[in-house]
Amino acid sequence: MNNNNNDAYQRLKGLIFFRVLFISLLLGSTIVLQIGSTHSLFDKSLLMLYGLIFGVAILSICYAILFNRVKRIEIFSSIQIGIDTLIISCIIFVTGCFSSIFSFLYLVVIIYSTMLLYKKGSMIIAALCAIQYGIIVELEYFGFINPFPFEDGITASSYPWNQVQYKIIIITLACISVAFLSNYLAEQARKTKSELLAMKERIKRFEKMAAMGEMAARMAHEIKNPIASISGSIQLLTEDMYENPQKDRLMRIIHKEADRLGSLVNNYLLFARPPIGKIEKIELGKSIIETIELFEKDSKNSGKIIILKDIAPNVWTEMYPVHLHQILWNLLLNASEAIETSGNIKVKLYSIKNKSAVIEVADDGCGITDNNIKSIYDPFFTTKPKGTGLGLSIVLNILKPYESWLEVESKINVGSVFMFKLKQIDSLN
Repeated sequence: MNNNNNDAYQRLKGLIFFRVLFISLLLGSTIVLQIGSTHSLFDKSLLMLYGLIFGVAILSICYAILFNRVKRIEIFSSIQIGIDTLIISCIIFVTGCFSSIFSFLYLVVIIYSTMLLYKKGSMIIAALCAIQYGIIVELEYFGFINPFPFEDGITASSYPWNQVQYKIIIITLACISVAFLSNYLAEQARKTKSELLAMKERIKRFEKMAAMGEMAARMAHEIKNPIASISGSIQLLTEDMYENPQKDRLMRIIHKEADRLGSLVNNYLLFARPPIGKIEKIELGKSIIETIELFEKDSKNSGKIIILKDIAPNVWTEMYPVHLHQILWNLLLNASEAIETSGNIKVKLYSIKNKSAVIEVADDGCGITDNNIKSIYDPFFTTKPKGTGLGLSIVLNILKPYESWLEVESKINVGSVFMFKLKQIDSLN
């Protein structure tokens, strides 16, 4: 069960409990009020109210029995809330209809419908409440139904028609207004919760990366010096192998693998401890284009990809230039590796209200599956045969001091878009 469904089940469980609590309070308050009045506890209107309370209790028991057996939580919630609107209409009818004090219960139903049915569902419930109230009041006014006055209330027909319509309009506007306001607040709450969960996940990831980075740094330092010695020794031995082609070929393979291992160790060190340099004011567009030009000259990318540029001018930030180069290089390398034969990479720079500079690197490669997208930032996670799994982890580590985060959107066989934001400054500063 995913988090959204789990939250919905918890809210629905709370609704069932709230419904039982409400009918208990309604029954108790009704009895207490009638004890101190001249009316009998067994008046016709009270018997109808007791019947409604009993019916709601039976429904709540049925809901509780079905709760763990239901697979479509949205439909189950919709049925319950729809029935709740009918129950409230019956309560209003039994307690005086036009003069009933319980019309506010429609607003309660609308509020909790926003938590289970979201915007569209809650607006439908609001309309349903307004329509039901309008129908029963109009039927009372024209004499088609005779309500049971809970107290010596006055029926709708005792009032002028325009006053009756005024109250219907007020209730309708109240339902719609509460639906809009509740949806806004619920959406803000969901957004805040989502941001908190994302922040919590980022903190966990950074803690994990810090621990792994420290371990990788220690291992890399221990391995780096022996690799350098091996590589130097191989170069000296290679000079004496010209007369033996087979041994010469083997030495070249060993030298190549030693270089690859050295490169891997350097990546570990870069992941563990990104270089610290002087923060400078830089024009992002110029720096991005320079990095792209260097990347295009790499023989591995020659003829394979075309890099498209959409660079906004005069966008400035403050950061160590080498950091920007390393971030872009890793993202470009990641994008090119996602393209199996040939394709396009698009690099985009734009500004958001002169406060944030946004850099996007998009490719039309193979895309990332939903299962893998959760792990792409984990150190050493890779789906590529020769990948180290450190590229995106390095990017995250570099972005951390700049209070930035790498975001991704991806579709299988369509491509991926990686995006990060930097604080924008005025070019005149």
